[in-house]
Amino acid sequence: MSSEVAIRVEGVGKCYAIYDKPHHRLLQQLFPNARPWHREFHALREVGFEVRRGETVGIVGRNGSGKSTLLQIVCGTLTPSSGRVEVNGRIAALLELGAGFNPEFTGRENVFLNGTVLGLTRAEIEARFDSIAAFADIGEFIEQPVKTYSSGMYVRLAFAVAINVDPDILVVDEALSVGDEAFQRKCYARLEAMRERGATVLFVSHSAGAVIELCNRALLLDRGECLARGAPKYVIARYHKLLYAPADRLEDLRGELRAELRGEATASAAPAAAAARPPSEGATAGESEEDAWFDPGLVPQSTVRYATRGAEILDPHLETPGGRRVNVLRPGTLAVYAFRVRFQHAAGAVRFGMLFKTTTGVELAGAVSAQPAAAIAAVDAGQEVQVRFRFRCLLAPGTYFTNAGVLGLVGEGEEYLDRRIDVAMFRVMPDPQRLATGHVDLDVQPEFSLNPATAMPVSA
Repeated sequence: MSSEVAIRVEGVGKCYAIYDKPHHRLLQQLFPNARPWHREFHALREVGFEVRRGETVGIVGRNGSGKSTLLQIVCGTLTPSSGRVEVNGRIAALLELGAGFNPEFTGRENVFLNGTVLGLTRAEIEARFDSIAAFADIGEFIEQPVKTYSSGMYVRLAFAVAINVDPDILVVDEALSVGDEAFQRKCYARLEAMRERGATVLFVSHSAGAVIELCNRALLLDRGECLARGAPKYVIARYHKLLYAPADRLEDLRGELRAELRGEATASAAPAAAAARPPSEGATAGESEEDAWFDPGLVPQSTVRYATRGAEILDPHLETPGGRRVNVLRPGTLAVYAFRVRFQHAAGAVRFGMLFKTTTGVELAGAVSAQPAAAIAAVDAGQEVQVRFRFRCLLAPGTYFTNAGVLGLVGEGEEYLDRRIDVAMFRVMPDPQRLATGHVDLDVQPEFSLNPATAMPVSA
């Protein structure tokens, strides 16, 4: 990855004048010094960051946080009220559905229009047209006016044009969420290929998995402010904490994130170095110490706790089916993910959940204790519930993190009463006999046979 800066944003702010009545806009023009006839709305406040060439940076935040405004300023379609933006290289953007398309033109005509706007000559567009049409995969609709297109067809064509002009910088504003799953996967694969070729990608997404998997870094915007920046897993954890915070805790949480950002807290979620296996104690009859043991060095540094709503998760950990606490497992063995939940207030429709993730935050497997219709009808204040999720370890060798959650009715909807992110970690030991690839062992049984008819004769 190059150290050259592709995008530099310094102290950018965007302020809009909001008029309560239409004629106030005229009065502001006629009598600007009489009194302010408008209110100021700050879509962005003092936002600053750098994106180096070859990086992929994700921007996350709640609706109305200023993400789209920031991307439009970076692309030059909006002028900032304060601050400055520097962009080095050809930039291609998918800012909103159908932006840059003439609805009366056909798909083919819009390809030439957009390609020209992005700096290609007609000969260059003609040379790339077949690749664009093949990626969009909209068939004969390429010759129809785009006003007849569905939203998915719009995105297919717009994305196909943007990635085939070989941009130095690609800016994407949540456009890929419109396409179907197969097309989304094709787009993310192409983004990954562009990344490997050294292109810079800046994109907004509500998909935590996409941000964690694709991005080198991420930013969290809220009400126009940058409240967190750093490793994607770190930023997504704070985004989720903000997203699910009760209304009365929101301002306090924003203040905590500001203080954390000012302190430039590290975003590293790397697991602690593996300690030597200590002697295991208390092994239950029938359990082998070689199957699982406890490593005191496996302590997560990225734990995030959501605001509690009358329940508290206690002591999340892994143990053997016999109850011995462990955090190092042999592949294929049985284990239990256990925790207790203490209820400070009475709760209804209670369920419990768990999730296992990789060190980069990819969600691998999880479960809930029951379907909503089979949830615990009522739990009294002061009551404690023991929760156990029994599972077989079918994960690849490596280190994993765990989440724990408890759900219940809040008002008319189901919400988290308590939730812990990266609350525990465990390691799966290597298996020299393992044939499976990827994160999860699907117990695939390979079969093959040699067809004698295809064997080549051996010459003397």
